[in-house]
Amino acid sequence: MLRDPGHSEDEAPASGLDRLDDLVERARSTGLPATVTISGTRRELPAEVDRAAYRIVQEALTNVSRHAGDAAAAVRIDYADEELVVQIDDDGKADPDAPPVPGTGLLGMRERVAALGGRLKAEPRPEGGFTVRAELPLGERS
Repeated sequence: MLRDPGHSEDEAPASGLDRLDDLVERARSTGLPATVTISGTRRELPAEVDRAAYRIVQEALTNVSRHAGDAAAAVRIDYADEELVVQIDDDGKADPDAPPVPGTGLLGMRERVAALGGRLKAEPRPEGGFTVRAELPLGERS
């Protein structure tokens, strides 16, 4: 639904956070209420972090549309000193007592984040709904 099959992973200009507004507008056009909050100093990111962040938001919004029922999504991007934090919360019907079985979308997110040396949390929220939080390091990996 929110996927952009016209662009490959190697096309950074088409699949980075510079396209976040377009991505969120596509989600809204499907009927998903979505907000975006950006904090920290916006700056150029390493290409692989930029692409991963975009794809994580894309997959999370797709999952909200498919699985969360009548839900709203909140996208937060935080440009911290050492990392980029991407968090997508929804207020859907996810239940902490019945976590979902990870599908290919969540597994793909985990692989992207792990390849960059980051951390991913994708789970039901205690107050209901679901959260996806990726912490992507911005420094050089050794």
